[in-house]
Amino acid sequence: MSELTIIDNDYATLWYHPETKIIHHKIKKYTSGKQLQDILNTGSEQLRKCGAEKWLSDDINNNALTSKDAEWTSTVWLPSTAKAGWKYWALVQPEKITGQMNMKKHAGFTSALGVVVKVFNNPNEAMKWLERQ
Repeated sequence: MSELTIIDNDYATLWYHPETKIIHHKIKKYTSGKQLQDILNTGSEQLRKCGAEKWLSDDINNNALTSKDAEWTSTVWLPSTAKAGWKYWALVQPEKITGQMNMKKHAGFTSALGVVVKVFNNPNEAMKWLERQ
């Protein structure tokens, strides 16, 4: 399966899988602020441009969002991405408990926007689930 690398830096990699129309990011180390917004905004733009409906967030290496990032994701990124056609979110939760609690809150908010969210501990299982949707 081919993938297009959209971003690859010290903080994260962002791919687009054209055959399955999946946006996929992997956080490499704790990411916040502009770096996080750039990754998510670029993924949202790719989702809009390609008519994708699925997103795999591999956040195993991330932690809890800052209060500023949490506010931005819940008031700006999540709603605008859902409006762009986002339907399915496979979320690989962070290893750290504080990050897991934070992600569960965002998963609940995203479900309220009409996006089906499923939480995973393994990115391969997350991808398999998205491919079946």
